[in-house]
Amino acid sequence: MNITIKTLVDQRLPEVIAGFNGDLFLKLNPPFPKVRLIQFDGCKTGDLVSLELNFLLFKQVWTSEITEDFSDSEQFFFVDQGIRLPFFFKTWKHKHMLQVRDDKTVITDDITYQTPSLLTDWLMYPLLYLQFLYRKPVYRKVFGLRVS
Repeated sequence: MNITIKTLVDQRLPEVIAGFNGDLFLKLNPPFPKVRLIQFDGCKTGDLVSLELNFLLFKQVWTSEITEDFSDSEQFFFVDQGIRLPFFFKTWKHKHMLQVRDDKTVITDDITYQTPSLLTDWLMYPLLYLQFLYRKPVYRKVFGLRVS
């Protein structure tokens, strides 16, 4: 399954790149499940990001490795790929792309995932879509308001 959500923000690419850090990562998480950041190495190939999801009755660890990154004057992107996932995911790949649009930046979350079955893929879709839609106002607050 694939989810793509784009957000236009009022900052230039270098400022948005600089803002992609552990603090932003925590702000991007919705209130549930509660997230505890275990490790955040950064956004470069080989870096690890690990977190604990607290679902009240149980906890799950999620660890992703940055498997690819690229930067030039027009775009920046990095890909995190799940290497230790909660039981409800088989695969996870999330491409974070930042692209110049005039003197602004478009932030794209492009997520590809698979759960144990096609049925659960479809059941997870609206939950994940809403979870990533939650990021739009956070990006706008952190990097400047812009309607897109």
